[in-house]
Amino acid sequence: MESGFTEYVTARAAWLRKVAYLLCGDWHRADDLVQSAITRLYANWPRASRADNVDGYARRTLVNTFLAEQRTSWWRRVDLRGADQERPAPGADVDAALDLRAALDRLPARQRATVVLRYFCDLPIADTARALGCSEGTVKSQTAKAVDALRELLREPVAIPEGRA
Repeated sequence: MESGFTEYVTARAAWLRKVAYLLCGDWHRADDLVQSAITRLYANWPRASRADNVDGYARRTLVNTFLAEQRTSWWRRVDLRGADQERPAPGADVDAALDLRAALDRLPARQRATVVLRYFCDLPIADTARALGCSEGTVKSQTAKAVDALRELLREPVAIPEGRA
C-alpha cells in the first residue's frame, strides 16, 4: 500500500502544488494545502488507489481541502505571506501572468476553483461538476461569472496588496 502511495505522491507533487497555488495564490499556503490533501489522500489510499482516475481523486481532495479552509475564519485572520515570496522566472509575458494571478486571487473561492479546474486542469464541465460536488449548471454559471469578473478586473490596473508578489 505505502509504496504505491509514495510513488504516486512523488510523481504528482509538483502538479498538485501548481493547482494549489492557482487556487490560493500563495506558494507557502499551496504547500500547506498539498500537505493537508496528501494526508487525507493517505488516509483514504485504499479507496483512492482503486479509483478509475487517481489524479481526479487527488484533485478533488485538494479542491475540497481548499474550499473547506476558505469557510473557516482562520485564513482571513492570519496572513503568513511575506515580502520574500518566490518570484516567477522571467518568461514570455510575466506582467500579464502577474496581472492574471492577481485578478484570479480576487475571485471568490468557488469561482477560482471552477476556473482552475476548467482552464488549468482542462476538465470538461461534467468532471468539474463532479470535482466540486455540484451540478453542471452551477459550473457553467460560476465559470461565466468568473470569466466576466476576470475580464473586468483585467481592464482596470491591478492593485497588488503591499507585501504580495
